Amino acid sequence: MTLDLIPVLFLFGITALTVLLYGVRVLKKGQAHFDRVDQQGDSFLLSKGLMEIGYWFFQPFAHFFVMCHVSANQISWCSLVFSFFAGTCLAFGHFGFAAGLAALSGMMDSLDGMVARMTGVSSDAGEILDAAVDRYAEFFFLGGLVLYYREFPVFLVLTLLALVGSFMVSYSTAKAEALGLTPCKCSMRRPERAFYLTLGAALSPFTIVWFETNRDYSIAVAHPMVIALGLVAVLSNFSAIDRLFALAKSSQTGSI
Repeated sequence: MTLDLIPVLFLFGITALTVLLYGVRVLKKGQAHFDRVDQQGDSFLLSKGLMEIGYWFFQPFAHFFVMCHVSANQISWCSLVFSFFAGTCLAFGHFGFAAGLAALSGMMDSLDGMVARMTGVSSDAGEILDAAVDRYAEFFFLGGLVLYYREFPVFLVLTLLALVGSFMVSYSTAKAEALGLTPCKCSMRRPERAFYLTLGAALSPFTIVWFETNRDYSIAVAHPMVIALGLVAVLSNFSAIDRLFALAKSSQTGSI
């Protein structure tokens, strides 16, 4: 077993245990419900049930951080650090470690808002920091893949399309909010992109195939990662275009 599989197996083990414990919770008390999940809404790519499991799993960690007086901003900065190292691992082809670090970054990204709401310190400044960290986190992840696939033009272009699509979806949401409109709950929002890209990285160590490029350069093409990139590249750009067209027509209705 390669070292790159260790964080993946640990991540899958934690996920399986969480699902099992949540199933016990459902049998005893029913499904967990969170206002934040209701506000965000689900999509065909990320169900509300999965989001509720995640929020339920994060609750004890949020309470622990509150008890230890860890601020929401500190958690946001931790998310940024984890995302930077995830991108670094991807640049060197360590998909398993990248998946584990990206999962930690995503967890911190959820916990900062939870801690802020629990401590009553939610603010516009905190939301700005959170949004900025999200953009940098996506850039680090996809930027790492740009460096990794730099000698393979097809996958490089696919990664760049995923990057621009991700940023344009976020831009359309921010633009709608700036205009005082209600952003639509379309597909390929930040949680969905993070989920599928992290899953692609986590599955990749199991399916490594080596290819030779025109420059006599060997590269391990991770098929799940490529599939995840294709999914994000296509659907995020379609979603961004759809959002922007809807935004252009929405001035009279007040929502998109």
